[in-house]
Amino acid sequence: MALALIAASCGAGASSEERPAERAAVQAFVRVNQVGYDVDAPQRAYLLARSDESGTSFRVLDAIGSSVQHGEVGEDLGPWSRRFPHVYAIDLAIHEPGAYSIHVDAVTPADSPTFAVGDTAALFAPILANALAFYGAQRDGPDVIGSILQRRPAHLHDRRARVFRHARYTPEYTIRDPVPVLGADRVDVSGGWFDAGDYIKGVQTESYTAAMLLVARRDFPALLGPGAAADFTDELRFELDWLLRMWDDRTETLLYQVGFGDGSERYAGDHDLWRLPELDDRFRPGDPRYRFIRHRPAFRAGPPGSPVSPNLAGRLSAAFGLCSQIFRASDPAFADRCLRSGQRLFDLADADPGRLTTFSPFDYYPETEWHSDLELGAVELALASGAGDLPSGLPHPGPTYYLKRAARWADAYVHGDEHGDTLNLYDVSALAHAELVHAIEATDDPPDLAIDRAALLADLERQLRMASEQAAADPFGWGYPYAAYDGTSHGQGLAITASLYARLSGDHTWDAFGRAQLDVILGANAWGTTFLVGAGTTFPHCVHHQVANLVGALDGSSPLLLGAAVNGTNSKSQFRWLGLPSEANRCPADRSDPFARFNGMRARWWDDARSWPTAEPAIDFVATTPLAFALAMTG
Repeated sequence: MALALIAASCGAGASSEERPAERAAVQAFVRVNQVGYDVDAPQRAYLLARSDESGTSFRVLDAIGSSVQHGEVGEDLGPWSRRFPHVYAIDLAIHEPGAYSIHVDAVTPADSPTFAVGDTAALFAPILANALAFYGAQRDGPDVIGSILQRRPAHLHDRRARVFRHARYTPEYTIRDPVPVLGADRVDVSGGWFDAGDYIKGVQTESYTAAMLLVARRDFPALLGPGAAADFTDELRFELDWLLRMWDDRTETLLYQVGFGDGSERYAGDHDLWRLPELDDRFRPGDPRYRFIRHRPAFRAGPPGSPVSPNLAGRLSAAFGLCSQIFRASDPAFADRCLRSGQRLFDLADADPGRLTTFSPFDYYPETEWHSDLELGAVELALASGAGDLPSGLPHPGPTYYLKRAARWADAYVHGDEHGDTLNLYDVSALAHAELVHAIEATDDPPDLAIDRAALLADLERQLRMASEQAAADPFGWGYPYAAYDGTSHGQGLAITASLYARLSGDHTWDAFGRAQLDVILGANAWGTTFLVGAGTTFPHCVHHQVANLVGALDGSSPLLLGAAVNGTNSKSQFRWLGLPSEANRCPADRSDPFARFNGMRARWWDDARSWPTAEPAIDFVATTPLAFALAMTG
């Protein structure tokens, strides 16, 4: 879940069909994947209708208006809402690349947006480039990219931050007086990525994000490596440098957060302001209420050498293990540093934790499952430790030690009580299982492991079956509840899981399900919007993001926070007491909500600057984008 900021996000532009004077008369809408369909794969669009449209004809038109396919709409897939009780399948069969649209002769005729049909490698390439641009926009510290949203160096005081004990909050989310660690040296915690639409930084979300992106970068170098249009190498190096600053290998001390969100009467927190980040270092000089805005605290997870919360130890050691794998050839000294840090950190993982350390307050990111984090950390260290030319003095040379531990934690996950989720920030088991299968195969299926390849694949399929039960109740085939947080992230995670399962097992049962998740994210949903900024014809225009709100365009034109994946739809109960500070730009300017009529399944999509529950982007939402679409691009 993205952090709950004061303000929210703006709206996708209304098409001509959405003009207020016409809304009452419009009875039907055509929903498509607005980015496009693979020329060689099944292609499905939808007719969302208020009346019975059985037997209604449709035509597919090419760029010059010629009909290339005609027929009748397919089966009624079930009701969406009381207003729209019918959703019909429109199955396409377009085998020539090009631009197309669909015209339906409904009670009131309906036309789709223009969409492409072609090779997914070309269709989805801009999504990868946009995701890279998003992380460039999230950069903190002196090394920003000025061509993205006029970014300027920010939070330079983070180079000499004071260390504080674990932050404590009251039940009302008021921070208690931060307690400094007496005698601790100042630390350099500059750099890294802003967590979401705010400016705090945390190891929990950043290590997860780094690990997801590093796997994508490792497995798809032609798409995400040197020479590619979306080369993530430098951006990941930038982030790894920050993660290594947060872990002091010499003293075995982990810093888990920089800055805090909710403040108190005495101290302003990050979420109490709406401003550009470069203003913070000199914000109201001399005013003690803003001392922690000007000089942000670095919060320590525990004393030197103390046990580390297993979720942080697992995902951070996974990022370090992947760092070693990727940079082993190009920068062996950096790879050595990552591997040493990952191994030492993993040894400190607390195998019997109470409440996990995430952010402060904990309820920003209330994670409970941690076995999969240790599985992922162990398997990436195993893969890294199996390479040649490793440094001397490693705590555990060779892959066997970590391979056994990865299998142990995988088995604990499969047979535990905390395995009711799918791939996202709170559960990385699908990725960890797939990586463990690779590691087992790379070491010729060693004996005496706590779990085998078949059991790992069975658990991947269990997750897909669980999500498919949800999808069966939705006419658009979405495998996650609309009335919940982190929908975009979960949908991309399910697409990843389906692709990984097919690649590892050779079983393509879930291919169509995986494609359907990406279709929904790219506009084939009741609201007719994508949830990726810059993708398709209708996308979020007013994201809940301070930089984008203050210096970006609010009408879908440039400059945009390209690549931002927003939360997506959310429960109607989440929209109380939302507002914007006076410093924010109102968005949309007229406070209209053209998507309100399409709300259903107890969920709402609100593209408004007040709506952080739906329209706030976050680094962990975008984390699954490159891997999901790289897998789709490569079949």
